[in-house]
Amino acid sequence: MDVSLISIGNSKGIRLSKTILEKYNIQDTIELVLEKGFIILKPKTAARKGWEKSFKKMHQNGDDKPLMTDVFKDESFEEWS
Repeated sequence: MDVSLISIGNSKGIRLSKTILEKYNIQDTIELVLEKGFIILKPKTAARKGWEKSFKKMHQNGDDKPLMTDVFKDESFEEWS
């Protein structure tokens, strides 16, 4: 897709169509990634969005148990003294 640059003060910018904004759920900010000669625009999402809901569901299902104990059976704290 070809997109024309537009003047914005002393800078240049691009316009994204309403269709693109809706399809990729772009709100107020985007993430700009510069990678190997490419400019990548990604929708900016809130860090850890949805984690609280997932943790509650894990707790309800009993899936929030530790995978390993804090102390191993053959571990000795005496060597740290």
